[in-house]
Amino acid sequence: MTGSSRRPARSRIKSSADADGDNFLSDRKSSPRSRKERHRDHNLIRIMDVNFRSLLIVGILALLLVVILVTYYLMKPTEEVHKLRVVTPLPAPRMMDLTQFQGEHRESLYWGTYRPHVYLGIRARTPRSLIAGLMWIGIKDGRYSMRHVCQDSDELSTYGWTHHNGRDYGHQVLIDQDMTLMTSFVKSKGNGSGYGGDWAIRTDVQNNKSEVDQEMWRTGHVFFYLADEGGNTLNIGTGGLDIHDGSLLAFGSREDIGGWELHLVSKDNLEVHYSGFRTPHMHNLTELVQETLGTYARRVGRLQLPDTSDDSPNILIFQISALVPFRTDIAFVSGTDLKNSRVEERINKLTGNLLTGLLNEKQNDFEERYRRCFNMTDKVDSESIIVGRAAIGNLLGGIGYFYGQSKIAIPRDSNIKNGHNFVPYWPAELYTAVPSRSFFPRGFLWDEGFHQLMIWRWDIRICLDIIGHWLDLMNIDGWIPREQILGAEALSKVPEEFVLQYPTNGNPPTLFLVLHDLVHGIKQNKFTTTESIEISSFLERAFVRLEAWFQWFNTTQSGKDASSYYWHGRDKATTRELNPKTLTSGLDDYPRASHPSDEERHLDLRCWMFLAADCMNSIAEILKRKNDPTKDYHATAKLLSNFEVLNKMHFDDAYGAYFDFGNHTEKVRLRWQETKQPGSNYASREFVREVLETPKLRFVPHIGYVNLFPFMMRIIPPESWILGKQLDLISNRSTLWTDYGLRSLSKTSSLYMKRNTEHDPPYWRGPIWMNMNYMILSSLHHYSLEDGPHRTRAEAIYKELRETLIRNVVRNYFETGYLWEQYDQKNKGKGKGARPFTGWTSLVVLIMAEVFSET
Repeated sequence: MTGSSRRPARSRIKSSADADGDNFLSDRKSSPRSRKERHRDHNLIRIMDVNFRSLLIVGILALLLVVILVTYYLMKPTEEVHKLRVVTPLPAPRMMDLTQFQGEHRESLYWGTYRPHVYLGIRARTPRSLIAGLMWIGIKDGRYSMRHVCQDSDELSTYGWTHHNGRDYGHQVLIDQDMTLMTSFVKSKGNGSGYGGDWAIRTDVQNNKSEVDQEMWRTGHVFFYLADEGGNTLNIGTGGLDIHDGSLLAFGSREDIGGWELHLVSKDNLEVHYSGFRTPHMHNLTELVQETLGTYARRVGRLQLPDTSDDSPNILIFQISALVPFRTDIAFVSGTDLKNSRVEERINKLTGNLLTGLLNEKQNDFEERYRRCFNMTDKVDSESIIVGRAAIGNLLGGIGYFYGQSKIAIPRDSNIKNGHNFVPYWPAELYTAVPSRSFFPRGFLWDEGFHQLMIWRWDIRICLDIIGHWLDLMNIDGWIPREQILGAEALSKVPEEFVLQYPTNGNPPTLFLVLHDLVHGIKQNKFTTTESIEISSFLERAFVRLEAWFQWFNTTQSGKDASSYYWHGRDKATTRELNPKTLTSGLDDYPRASHPSDEERHLDLRCWMFLAADCMNSIAEILKRKNDPTKDYHATAKLLSNFEVLNKMHFDDAYGAYFDFGNHTEKVRLRWQETKQPGSNYASREFVREVLETPKLRFVPHIGYVNLFPFMMRIIPPESWILGKQLDLISNRSTLWTDYGLRSLSKTSSLYMKRNTEHDPPYWRGPIWMNMNYMILSSLHHYSLEDGPHRTRAEAIYKELRETLIRNVVRNYFETGYLWEQYDQKNKGKGKGARPFTGWTSLVVLIMAEVFSET
């Protein structure tokens, strides 16, 4: 239609112009009428010319519109992804933009051991970092094996940081069969250093055998590598790799730190070889080195790197071989392109005798800070003090920096068709502690609250930095993904079925445990003036995010009844699980109602919401915020702590205990069922769930950690007879008490130590967990100081439980070399699950120091 109307207009313009031209050439002297007509024609031409330009503009605009429409339909899935609320950041000022996180603070934390998933890994807190790490060749059953990524199958007798201050120093011991490696990390910021300063790694390799009769045990092989995630070229040192007088291994330049050099210094007779690679992949360095070694060994018969490199390599790997024992010092210096950089002076400071002196000084500082911070000399024995140092050291040494995008499950009500079952979260960074370097080397939301109970007492600025990073991950609805799998290295350690994060699912808001402590500390003048100002500034910026987080829980996790809550995300349709898991609660397979429904009332979540509301009220008070009737945290906290309402909804008078409520039957079992696959003549057997009785709405009759949440949150009045009943549950050997700590589920429970599926052994159905024991112990300590009829008994149970927990953790550490994820409630308190697990198990330090949260 538009095109057909344009073409005649063009024809008319052209005909008039031609006629005018012919008349002008044939008759220059025309009559006045002719001139008038020509003038009229000229005006017509001028007018038509204006219309032509207008039409041209219209045409261009129409063309642009077509392009936009085509682009819209081609890019519609992508745009829909960006429009999804679930991947839209909360529109509030970022926590990490606070002034207190800039300048000297930011630079002081630039370099660190922020790659917890490898035995030793260095990186900067920047998305495309220069990264470094250590590998070595171990020997198992007479065969060589490469060590790099922390994994249980390596069967190291022990590994972990015996000292680490979270900032600029750490010392680690690794025992691999008959070889011991000790690695020390230290940072230095001196005159001439580039941004973030310099750092050094000392590696001591020793043999545990007094006599070595095999060549493979006589020679040690360690590999130090440097890689640039940004793809910048790394240059091999120019004078060859003769390290007798010190050697420049590599050099290069980056925008963030300027010029840099990597030097190796040793008094021992070392043999050094190298390989250089060009690749964007950093998560498979182990395989890359193994393949290169194997290929060259088959060709020349020697276990060494080939001294070759790809063009413009962004990865350099140096093999250092020597007769055991030997020691190497590797120094990294930045800002080498600056005037007066004093490179040689700085290298000397970070190697040899001067490095020895610096490391001794840092170790003494760590031990003095540990003594001063936790003040446990008169409270525990010397062995416990050693374990406590390793616990805090491992927790701080396990802090990592990650960058990437979470994978979020596509909401069911979305029309997105992008060929995947997920949409990417926005690119984000996360600075966080991790539960376990081998099994869980990434951020977990509910673990982090427990981690920070330790870390804020050690270094308040690191604590605020970590919490700030977590809060910056909040989306526009106030939701934070509960498990953070950011970047290829983190993703490589996670089974596929656990990668997706579901925006309907939460996790216990344990960060409120820490924030509650900080607010109370300000009120009690426990911080310096500067620290109090920074904490208050942090809380002021965080308040809008904390409000959004609270409202997300208060709306999405609410139950049918007023002031009731339940964990969303349980599988209502499962035919494989004995009791559908509640992963969102953090307690995984802990027994809930047998048949998930929106009629459920979860006791633990109600208590977490009380903590959150009470904490929000305290923060509002300290910030002098005016009361908003629509967000009256004081009223909410008062309602959730209302003893009569709590008892009406969750207390069973006959049993004298608190319970979950839901659609439940005890007559559920797993049985073998034979199934034949389509097109196959063979039948397979699998466990399936069988329900033998119609469930009904009732209290869920299982005794364990969940039943004690009102006690843990100190909602029970100290004079109440119900408090006595809670003490009965805790101290009764038929329910929770063991000689090693409080078990997670009572022996009287029908699901005690029962598998949840064919492949899921009991997890929170009996074993002892340190985080829950710490919270229970903390409340025992609280009630032991409160006037009431149960005070003396609470104190006695407190003392015995504290001694029991410390004794078992310390004994396990010296017997096995590790802190463990959980402890067996029957088999002499033996460590179970992941190792090393220096996340919330490190709370044993606070138990030793008798440092608990206050109200």
